[in-house]
Amino acid sequence: MTDIAVTAEARWLAYRREFPIFERVTYFNSCSLGALSRRVAAAVRRFTDLWDARGAAAWYGPWLDEVEQLRSRFASLIGATPEEVAIFPSVTAALTAVASCFDYRSRPGVVLSELEFPTTVYQWLAKVPAGVRLQTLPSQEKMTVALDAYERAIGPDTQLVVGSHVYFTSGVIQDIAALAHFAHAKGAYCLIDAYQSIGQVPVNVRDTGVDFLVTGGLKWLLGGPGIAYLYVRREVTALMHPTDVGWFAHRRQFDFDITRWDDADGARRFEGGTPAVAAVYAGRAGLEIVTEIGAQALRERQIEHVRHLVLAAEQAGLHPRVSGPVDQLAGILTIPRPNPKAVVAALAEQGVIIDHRPGLIRLSPYFYNTIEDCDRVVQAIAELEQQRIA
Repeated sequence: MTDIAVTAEARWLAYRREFPIFERVTYFNSCSLGALSRRVAAAVRRFTDLWDARGAAAWYGPWLDEVEQLRSRFASLIGATPEEVAIFPSVTAALTAVASCFDYRSRPGVVLSELEFPTTVYQWLAKVPAGVRLQTLPSQEKMTVALDAYERAIGPDTQLVVGSHVYFTSGVIQDIAALAHFAHAKGAYCLIDAYQSIGQVPVNVRDTGVDFLVTGGLKWLLGGPGIAYLYVRREVTALMHPTDVGWFAHRRQFDFDITRWDDADGARRFEGGTPAVAAVYAGRAGLEIVTEIGAQALRERQIEHVRHLVLAAEQAGLHPRVSGPVDQLAGILTIPRPNPKAVVAALAEQGVIIDHRPGLIRLSPYFYNTIEDCDRVVQAIAELEQQRIA
């Protein structure tokens, strides 16, 4: 190993030490929940210390300032401006605000795929009785959806094209710039679910051309639950008048004027009620780690891990699901199993934490994992198969 490689690995191990969970288990489930860092835990303590010291007075200085600092840091990560970012307690709340912008009468069509996360589909499925025409694109291999299928499906009555940047059950990266191009060519908008990409796949939203993008702190942004982000392209914002909003979406929220509604400037017009401030503190601390390392370095680390993981799994006869070059996968690898839940439970008893989805076990390394972690996970699964547990 070269001196440069040794230095790089020492840096990754230094970051790993920020996450106490690795003192107890092999954590391999970041696509469900990023590991808790000492930095995030300390940030939440700062929030509670301010609550204790100042009570409600904490709102008028540190807490609202923390919200704006979080907005700016996230905007910088994705190549946006702070005015293009709205903050929510969940991706569902963000999707609801976006969905409320459209009346769907002249353009009732919403195009999405069967590989989307359920909450993304439910948002529009629940509106079918009100006139939404949902077109769900199939996936033959359950890995990805061909771009030409989207292009063919988008028509003159399509209001919105919804897609994932990384599919949550396969880890395959989709070309979201192409989806935006196809949507715009037919006069439709494009919304991207980037919950499984931002933090591990570099993204510049202006380059992609997407109109809306949602993600959150739960997974690769290391902020835990309770914090989510909505990007709205600045050229689109002025055209949108969401109706599912709260007092943070009012232009002059602290006037407390209930006689007149005025949309706030920028993406803030999509926001709801009072933010979960503890999650804001956690979210900014998690983002600090991600931006400190850098998007490109994180991506290179993921490719290294996933390539090793695929090779080790194939050598162990586990048949990981890979439909193309490994660099088309993000940090998610799935393996078919007849009883995925039993595999996850058996591994947990050995101190190996993974997750399952219907018919699959799901492995997801991140920068704080090591090649030794990858080998341990694969070996543990192979041993379960020999015992006929897997």
